[in-house]
Amino acid sequence: MLQNDPRSIADEAIFCIRRGDVCVLTGSLYILNSIEYYQKHNCWIILTIINNQMKHSILSSLSLSRSLKMAQSVLDTMPGAATGTVLLTDPLNFWDGKRVKPRQEKNAEPVFEPATGRVLCQMVPCGAEEVEEAIESAHAAYLKWSKMAGMERARVMLEAARIIRERREKIAKLETINNGKSITETLVDIDISWQTIEYYAGLAGTLAGQHVQLPGGSFAYTRREPLGVCVGIGAFNYPFQIAAWKSAPAMACGNAIVFKPSPMTPVTAVVLAEIYKEAGVPDGLFCVVQGGADTGTLLCHHPKVAKVSFTGSVATGKKVMEMSAKGVKQVTLELGGKSPLLIFKDCELENAVKGALMANFLTQGQVCCNGTRVYVQREIMPQFLEEVVKRTKAISVGDPLLDGTRMGALISKPQLEKVLGFVNQAKKEGAKVLCGGEPFVPSDPKLKGGYFMSPCVLDNCRDDMTCVKEEIFGPVMSVLPFDTEEEVIQRANNTTFGLASGVFTRDISRAHRVAEKMEAGTCFINNYNISPVEVPFGGYKMSGFGRENGQVTIEYYSQLKTVVVEMGDVDNYF
Repeated sequence: MLQNDPRSIADEAIFCIRRGDVCVLTGSLYILNSIEYYQKHNCWIILTIINNQMKHSILSSLSLSRSLKMAQSVLDTMPGAATGTVLLTDPLNFWDGKRVKPRQEKNAEPVFEPATGRVLCQMVPCGAEEVEEAIESAHAAYLKWSKMAGMERARVMLEAARIIRERREKIAKLETINNGKSITETLVDIDISWQTIEYYAGLAGTLAGQHVQLPGGSFAYTRREPLGVCVGIGAFNYPFQIAAWKSAPAMACGNAIVFKPSPMTPVTAVVLAEIYKEAGVPDGLFCVVQGGADTGTLLCHHPKVAKVSFTGSVATGKKVMEMSAKGVKQVTLELGGKSPLLIFKDCELENAVKGALMANFLTQGQVCCNGTRVYVQREIMPQFLEEVVKRTKAISVGDPLLDGTRMGALISKPQLEKVLGFVNQAKKEGAKVLCGGEPFVPSDPKLKGGYFMSPCVLDNCRDDMTCVKEEIFGPVMSVLPFDTEEEVIQRANNTTFGLASGVFTRDISRAHRVAEKMEAGTCFINNYNISPVEVPFGGYKMSGFGRENGQVTIEYYSQLKTVVVEMGDVDNYF
């Protein structure tokens, strides 16, 4: 990279290039020596050196190479980007190793920047022909990828993890602009993403079957084989991370994946697709199709799709399961939750308060496993409420790209209104608002159209209240008193959900006793919302089935074939 101002270099010809235009100036081909992003003009400046000694720098005789174009994506605009300044126009679909323009744009839907309320880009849903193209592309890639050894797949996946790690700040910034959560959180999400890919790269070379000795020298063995083309359907709260969670185990097992992001956060999945391409996967191995329910229906019904992994609401999960059942497809469902957090009087109160905040206010409360039903033993209720309210009031709400911000904007205006509606309903039913629960307008003028609210703590709650029974998906903590262990376990399990749970206590026997009795896929002891990639994640009851993360997920993206070998003569019973 040249550090000089390119305009000051007299013996160089300067011209701008966008989207891979042919590199020709005044009818002649020039040598590409250096590339530098020039922020002021928001474009790529190609410095061309008329010097025969620089011929080794020629990248292409006609155009920029495809890999270079991908490397120079929207990510390179991120260092200078600020909230309210980004407008995206590149296609958001990806298959056959490249971004794909929509066939028609008449059904385009605006995608909003949550922090400002301004339009960030247009999302055009994929129709039947586009879904067909993407799945055919994925199937062709699967035929190549599945024949590669596990160690060969691992090397490519490790390279993808390296690229993500190298560009984590840029990816996180783009994610924050599209999603609204604080940059502090998003950086963690991106780190978890590359760690997930790295983890499953490590497992790719270990996939093996079993040998079984049979009588007479005969034997059998099993083969762990890929499923084929898998579909991943993501949610808006962790766009990039969910794409990594679903693609990494699928690819480690030899599958291809077609991923449909949430229509509210369509931007970063295609960046992951470009990174996989750059790392060396076959064209089409990770495809991105944009759209809403109609596009999802096309994916679930397609005969070449072997599995659907869905993250989202219970209602939509039921529809995905029903549609997939018609083709007898394997399904993983990671659905909603209304998780209980049990805080006993013998807890370390400081940690319990921190745990309650982590259980309720990450990603503006838009986390499916949040512990939003906080049961506090009656003897310590006053101290707990005093401290948790003080900490909640101190949460910095505002521009999500500022390092000091701890809570950004909710994903959309309808979601903000829905959450505020839950707070109003809680007040009508007798709950007491101790803090927050109102629209929040930051002092920065550019944020006045954003979808902000103050984090809320509700007291005087009962188990039959709407705010306690239904998933709010916003920064609202409902606090309820309890007296005995037996009582609170019964109350905690009295729900149709079963995604997560938590307990704070110094009594190790009680901790494990409660964990055993919780009807949930995860139980956190003396912490909350910790999700290392090595640990399986998934729900009980209506919170879904199947698992993401951990070694067990390999079983959900592969199938077992039994091969029986007869070494003697066939017995004839006829």
